[in-house]
Amino acid sequence: MLASLLARAARQRPEHPAFSFEGRRWSFRELDRDANRLAQALLAQGLAKGDRVATVLPNSAELYLFYWAAAKTGIVSVPMSPLLQGPGLATLLRDSGARAVIASDATGKAVDAVRAELPEGESLIRLRTDGEGDGWRSLRALMAAASDAAPADPGLEPGDIYNIIYSSGTTGLPKGIVHTHRIRADYGPMMSAAFAVRPDSVVLQTGSLVFNGAFIPMIAAAYQGATFHLHPKFDAAALVETVAQERVTHVMLVPAQIAALLAHPGATAEALGSLECVLSLGAPLLLEHKQALIARLPRRLYELYGLTEGFATVLDRDDVARKPGSVGGAMAYTDIRIVDAEGRDLPPGEVGEIVGRSGHVTPGYYNRPDLTAQAIRDGWVFTGDLGYLDEEGFLYLVDRKKDMIVSGGINVYPRDIEEVAIGHPAVREAAAFGVPDDRWGEVPVIAVLVKEPVDADQLAAWINERVGARYQRVKRVVVMDDFPRNVAGKTLKRELRAPYWKDRGRSI
Repeated sequence: MLASLLARAARQRPEHPAFSFEGRRWSFRELDRDANRLAQALLAQGLAKGDRVATVLPNSAELYLFYWAAAKTGIVSVPMSPLLQGPGLATLLRDSGARAVIASDATGKAVDAVRAELPEGESLIRLRTDGEGDGWRSLRALMAAASDAAPADPGLEPGDIYNIIYSSGTTGLPKGIVHTHRIRADYGPMMSAAFAVRPDSVVLQTGSLVFNGAFIPMIAAAYQGATFHLHPKFDAAALVETVAQERVTHVMLVPAQIAALLAHPGATAEALGSLECVLSLGAPLLLEHKQALIARLPRRLYELYGLTEGFATVLDRDDVARKPGSVGGAMAYTDIRIVDAEGRDLPPGEVGEIVGRSGHVTPGYYNRPDLTAQAIRDGWVFTGDLGYLDEEGFLYLVDRKKDMIVSGGINVYPRDIEEVAIGHPAVREAAAFGVPDDRWGEVPVIAVLVKEPVDADQLAAWINERVGARYQRVKRVVVMDDFPRNVAGKTLKRELRAPYWKDRGRSI
């Protein structure tokens, strides 16, 4: 079971560096001890196997320890974005049926603001990392008073729920995606094999620990007894410094973070020379950025395409040069198909919906059998993503169905336009989307983040000279200071589209 990983490492390599956060370091012996203390502290509050505990925390030692305490006790972890507040936070707390919540001082205020909207708001156990008062109990004080002995065996079965991950919200209302103890435990051998994590590896997590993808490096490192460093948040300068100082071998980034890293003057091949694996996931990595990273750090880039619902493809460092436009082949024990609107298989090269299955597909959406039935049919997850397979079974991601622009009856894929725009020397990131048009139904607009000032009209002309077809020409370029993003760093295109489609009666 997942809980055994820390105990095993604590026995077999007790003094090996296990974890660090903001200057504090834990050996595996110390990490297992503190995870036990947190587990005992939670049990002392009356929590037990199956109880849902929501965390509304930024990256922190307490959040990392809680994931392991949940594994030891059978408590169901429900990580929520620290950016949530108001109706969004209340909705997830109600949906999950959380019996307790762990927050920081800042996020605790957001929890208090919605307690009256919760069915059992007054009985909600409130634990705060930063202190106590106003009905909040200090998590650190409770840990200090708790035993460091391993908690009693809660009688876990492989199919018991380990956590509920709410979807990122890039395409609509969040859904609670269930993962079992077996699914998470299997991440150890599966992900460490895919990305060559070894006992002597040094893994850095610089993005959000709430993001489902964070469980890939976290569990792979624990499985191998490797070192895991956690940053408070993504910062390109801090990433470069930590890689150089700690001789980091593995780092996981979303494409926006890779773009920021490439733009940082300190991110030289020498400073990042210890890296063996740069894993890109969460969204497609544009070819321009992929090629730039490969040129700077040859044979380090891996790309993962996957769903929180439970299957993935991997483009490893050996295939990235010969299949640069692909997101890889199916992982072991995974099947991928491309189907048309009626669910019929399409031949290689034809674009359709990506569907997949594996031994790690979610049992379903929490308390939503209706949504589960829509998304998972006969064990196959219907992704809502469009792509095609080549003759060797490598997957090429085209776009999301919801992001596709239909202009004059022709399908226009935003990614094709984004690939062109990112080729302009002034453009750092690009996000294309459809806006309403009386003649064509909708037409493309592109929002950009730039490295230096640029004239929007001139940039639009530059893009339109280089796209492959007239219907791909953008109506305008919008220069922005930043894109709306979720906690994982993914761009929220629905928020970019929303002002243009307001009152048009279209779901965005």
